Amino acid sequence: MRESKTARIARMHDEYDILRQVIPAPKCALHFSTPLQLLIATVLSAQTTDKRVNTVTPELFATYPTAAALANANPAQVEDIIHPLGFYRSKTQHLLGLAAALDERFNGDVPHTMEELTSLPGVGRKTANVVLGNAFGIPGFPVDTHVMRVTGRLRWRTDWRVAKSDPVKVEKEITACFPPEEWTDLSHRLILFGRAICHARKPDCGHCPLADTCPSFEPTAS
Repeated sequence: MRESKTARIARMHDEYDILRQVIPAPKCALHFSTPLQLLIATVLSAQTTDKRVNTVTPELFATYPTAAALANANPAQVEDIIHPLGFYRSKTQHLLGLAAALDERFNGDVPHTMEELTSLPGVGRKTANVVLGNAFGIPGFPVDTHVMRVTGRLRWRTDWRVAKSDPVKVEKEITACFPPEEWTDLSHRLILFGRAICHARKPDCGHCPLADTCPSFEPTAS
């Protein structure tokens, strides 16, 4: 039977209540102490893992503690530090351009509005949402590949059949169903759930806490 919108939203909340129990204290996987550090780490996390980013950021942050210091850095030295992440040349250029913009336009401080953050070079809506939610406590719902996959399999969104959905559309549809104070943790929980259970190639449906209500549940998958 076709699921009504009311039934779908009720199921979303029931499933999220389960995720809240299974993942009681979600947090950002990137290590940071300041908004600047989180912004840099998030930019570096493109096309690599948070775990790997955490292996290079301690040296990077210690060497370049401010936006001005990073903006005036020797590119070769930055490349040497972040080399293990891959795409180190382009990422270095992104970091230097970002740091220069912060230094010139915001006195080295990271802004805390979506409009200002996304005006910075190399900062998209997902990165801005990460910074807003985790550095400033401002509701943000980052939509990464895990969030796209999990919300699609759970059919939390109407375009779950679409191969390449618009992340902004997904963000707006999902957040419309939850209070703003839940958005950041909601994203964290979906990401952690995607990493641990709802894998991209072979979801571990046999150990899934949402198996009873998930529309994509496959009894033989494990």
